[in-house]
Amino acid sequence: MPKPFPAEFRRDVVAAARQSDQSIAAIARSFGVSESCLSRWLRIADQEDGIATDATTAPPSKTGTDLEAENRELRRRAKQLEQENEILRRATAYFARDVLPK
Repeated sequence: MPKPFPAEFRRDVVAAARQSDQSIAAIARSFGVSESCLSRWLRIADQEDGIATDATTAPPSKTGTDLEAENRELRRRAKQLEQENEILRRATAYFARDVLPK
């Protein structure tokens, strides 16, 4: 397991990322950390500072109509997938009949 970075180093990297106009990838490369690690540090720092920047920190609640619409969409998609599976089953049987010995 890799040794964790010191808290002071993390604070410095997060501060540099917030103040810089460079991409997260460029900043992560310059400090020698992975891009995902820096993203996680930024997300944790935002939560500690009370900044909600994306949907993962504060998921919206769904209303009844949203859930009903989602259910309709999921049922429609399930029906479509069942039809596609039936077509593939029939195509497999059609092509398999030429291969099977008589």
